[in-house]
Amino acid sequence: MADVAMHPALTGPRGAKPRRLLSPRNIVLYGTLIVVCMYYILPLWVMIMTSLKGMPEVRLGNIFAPPVEITFQPWVKAWSEACTGLNCDGLSRGFWNSVVITVPSVVVSILIASINGYALVNWRFRGSEVFFTILIFGSFIPYQVMLYPIVIGLREIGLYGSLWGLVIVHTIFGMPILTLLFRNYFSSVPEELFKAARVDGAGFWGIYFQIMLPMSLPIFVVALILQVTGIWNDFLFGVVFTKPELYPMTVQLNNIVNSVQGVKEYNVNMAATLLTGLVPLIVYFVSGKLFVRGIAAGAVKG
Repeated sequence: MADVAMHPALTGPRGAKPRRLLSPRNIVLYGTLIVVCMYYILPLWVMIMTSLKGMPEVRLGNIFAPPVEITFQPWVKAWSEACTGLNCDGLSRGFWNSVVITVPSVVVSILIASINGYALVNWRFRGSEVFFTILIFGSFIPYQVMLYPIVIGLREIGLYGSLWGLVIVHTIFGMPILTLLFRNYFSSVPEELFKAARVDGAGFWGIYFQIMLPMSLPIFVVALILQVTGIWNDFLFGVVFTKPELYPMTVQLNNIVNSVQGVKEYNVNMAATLLTGLVPLIVYFVSGKLFVRGIAAGAVKG
């Protein structure tokens, strides 16, 4: 009788119940995802296709059709020949200005913010909570409110209209939110690990460089992506705090798109837009997995 009771045919099926592929739930879910993807992919498709067409083909109006004859001349012109007023050097000058602005701003802001977050969690000092509150408050102040005071301050120290003045602005404005991210991430690290390092004789910098940094790669990637995206795509600070020959790439793009000399070249404008957005896209796709890990590990913890 025991053998009969344990027979598979009598005990019934085991395991999870199979789901239908075309259930109403799946149709709504995947249908919504497809619509959202199309909403974002179609403009990108139009930009890429237009940038690979010559102007005679662009004038035909088939914006969704792939190019009959692929040409990279619009990309070459957008990079090195497009004119903005008297300057006809394309986006190349703005690209290198953006590199000079972005690299030191990202490195300095992330380094200082990581030390701030580490100190606020593991090395409490008198007034640390007040200091952290001020930082958080600063991250929510609208940029437009502070433009004029910053202009006056940079003018007084002789950095207004220079790339280094803009580097200082981006570094300072990036630190509040980055400090919050690092503080929340470091607060998720077991406190016993920190205490054990203290018992072994490690000091402030020893714990930071030997313990915290090696295990904090995901949150550093989160900070890197946020800063690179924010600084590289910035337009307002670039146009306010620099002068025409030092404009970053986004300001150069605006000038190229809005400068009309004879025929408006839509293919060149599309190529210039894609060139401007390549750096943040590359950074994100290269480090996307670590970005998700950093967000999940500590960026949303309090």
